[in-house]
Amino acid sequence: MKSVRIIQVSDADMNELLEPLSELFDKYRQFYKQPPSQAQSKSFIRERIKNQDSVIFVALNNNSKMVGFAQLYPSFSSITTQRKWILNDLYVSKNSRRQGVAKQLLSEVCRHAAATRAGSIFLEAQISNISAQTLYESLGYVREEEHHTYFIKISKL
Repeated sequence: MKSVRIIQVSDADMNELLEPLSELFDKYRQFYKQPPSQAQSKSFIRERIKNQDSVIFVALNNNSKMVGFAQLYPSFSSITTQRKWILNDLYVSKNSRRQGVAKQLLSEVCRHAAATRAGSIFLEAQISNISAQTLYESLGYVREEEHHTYFIKISKL
């Protein structure tokens, strides 16, 4: 397993980490068939950090190059009356895949969830993304089979 340093991004890190993080975030969006837009990605990430809307962890290799990130959004469960985290984004650069980087990011996500006394972490994986599903299940994530997930695009209303 390749060892990386995982850090939580804060407003104080904005000058140093915004550019490489927004570059990775743009690649992540392209992975999900979104058109490239470095400016849009940078603006979105800057806003999340500035407004403290999310928690972002980045993975830095031995050369301090950013090779991956995970972004969590806070939520709550009315049923369990507990905080939960939505792991909305997880991405590792192509050259750093299959080296344990995603596993280390997910480990840090779990530590953060425990530290914030969350009851659960929720994530989604594309049906076609078998490697992600295999990773999640190997770490103890359980596929939800009791509920259906629905969404509506607001532009359709």
